[in-house]
Amino acid sequence: MVVYSFYIFDRHAECIYKKKWAPRPTSTGSKTQQANGLADGAPQPKALSAEDDAKLVFGTIFSLRNMVRKLGGEDDRFISYRTGQYKLHYYETPTSLKFVMVTDTKTNNLRIVLHQIYVSLYVEFVVKNPLSPIEHPGGIGVNCEMFELGVEQFVNASLMS
Repeated sequence: MVVYSFYIFDRHAECIYKKKWAPRPTSTGSKTQQANGLADGAPQPKALSAEDDAKLVFGTIFSLRNMVRKLGGEDDRFISYRTGQYKLHYYETPTSLKFVMVTDTKTNNLRIVLHQIYVSLYVEFVVKNPLSPIEHPGGIGVNCEMFELGVEQFVNASLMS
């Protein structure tokens, strides 16, 4: 299994943590380029900045979560979605923190894994840390070395092995 990226959004729609392991695959083959009207050797569209990528991820989960609730009722939950190139996994905490992980398409549901990251890493190293701010205004993210190290080790040991 390949993990592409991991995001945490707070209740104010700010991305407070992001980590990328591998770039997401893109359709840059010559057939796709020709279908899109791009000739071989034509300049490729620029890659998104980290902030723009996080905004697009949040907008996607916000829209899909609202659509699921409108179509299925309040009891239905948005858990994940899959495209031809990646799968996005979603977990929302009772305090409206949103944990998002982007993986390859063959990955099973990671809702339990995201819950484990929340309980065993975020709560332990961020929430219980007296030096960590309660709110993250203006996009000031999680700045806790132990949390970052824990996420790295957890993903490498649990998911990428």
